[in-house]
Amino acid sequence: MKVCIVGAGAIGGILAARLARAGHDVSAIARGAHLLAIQERGLTLKWAGETFMVDIRAVADAADLGPQDYVILTLKAPALPGIAASLTTLLGPDTAIVTAMNGVPWWFCHALTGPLAGRSLSSTDPNGLLAETLTREPLLGCVVHAGASVPEPGVVDHAAGNLFIVGDASRRASAPAGALADAFTDAGLDGRASDNIHGEIWMKLIGNMGMGPICALTGATLAGLAGDADVRPIAAAMMREAMDVGTALGLPMTMSAEARIDLGAELGEFKPSILQDLERGRPLEIDAMVTVVSEMGAIANIPTPTVDTVLALLRGRARRDGLY
Repeated sequence: MKVCIVGAGAIGGILAARLARAGHDVSAIARGAHLLAIQERGLTLKWAGETFMVDIRAVADAADLGPQDYVILTLKAPALPGIAASLTTLLGPDTAIVTAMNGVPWWFCHALTGPLAGRSLSSTDPNGLLAETLTREPLLGCVVHAGASVPEPGVVDHAAGNLFIVGDASRRASAPAGALADAFTDAGLDGRASDNIHGEIWMKLIGNMGMGPICALTGATLAGLAGDADVRPIAAAMMREAMDVGTALGLPMTMSAEARIDLGAELGEFKPSILQDLERGRPLEIDAMVTVVSEMGAIANIPTPTVDTVLALLRGRARRDGLY
């Protein structure tokens, strides 16, 4: 298959390297020193004691590439509106757009029932640009349970986790979702197809929004947060509030907040992406991961005082460094 990875950083780099090694026609959109390194030396992936390099076509501008079978969005949520219009050159009549990003995607409410049905959330698509530019069929979500970083340009270190769950935004099984999940598995990942990608997104979001912001504010790793008697209860309170919101909106979760923290801690002394971004001076994914829970709570009439407090502190911290 012909695949373009938009944002070939940590997670995008894993997918680009694995799919290219498996024989797929892979291109990537990247920027800066990382782009130059891939162009000059290829893309190197490190995982479980193994290191390999692949040659892929890497560009800065989607206009340099033609229509794709799959366009997989792995860039940070704040960056997507700025390049959305340029991505239309990648889209043919049967191209599947895949969101493999942190947080709630702009299309999340389209197939839901209840209070969220048909809504556009201002925290995920404030001007309606993404819905106007990128909403199409097939539209897929991909939930990533993996930890990775870019220790140097052109190199991706896949530290932990190997699960990539793919599902159709229509909340039904679809051939494009199944084919992509199979391709991930054939490439050495744990690819799984789901007919409830919304539930998978929500479960991951609860972990990300409950642990990531506190890691950013304290500098703790995931394991460090889980073992800290002072901050762990705050993370658990955020998660419980988000679970209450989800239950009211038809997105129930059976896992407890404490179990969700323990699941995140299984990644060990790993810094979540929002902490990595803060340390490297990159814009933080606040709205799609945290603001959205506060907005959905208001829609459901469910109070989220802990979420709101941590959100205010995180925004203040990010604004101080010009990252929000």
